Amino acid sequence: MHTSQIILSRPRTRGGINPALRRCIDECHDCAQACTRCAVACLSESEVRHLVQCIRLDLDCADLCLASAALASRRTGTNRDILRRMLEICGDGCRICAEECERHAARHEHCRVCADACRTCERACREAASSIGIVH
Repeated sequence: MHTSQIILSRPRTRGGINPALRRCIDECHDCAQACTRCAVACLSESEVRHLVQCIRLDLDCADLCLASAALASRRTGTNRDILRRMLEICGDGCRICAEECERHAARHEHCRVCADACRTCERACREAASSIGIVH
């Protein structure tokens, strides 16, 4: 990812970057991709009717991750409270999606991979949310 390079290239950044937030942006993009791919893979399964909730949560989680990454990436002003809340919500969405994917992980590798990505993103969102306002 080019997250660090893009953030550091902004004139007002002056070389400063919040490592937890940068990591969160990257993990959100990765999780959104994993969730989208898991949803598509679920649609290809023969017993798709058992995966409807998984597909819905995959798509919800992907949308939350993309929105969170977008908000975190455009920090040209102060939106600390909104960003902190969004990252907390994204962490919750990742946890819920991971729980659902874990129910199917023994039968579907794509669900296992997605659950892992969601757990990683959940941790990154929580760490970034708690770091908002800390100057690095």
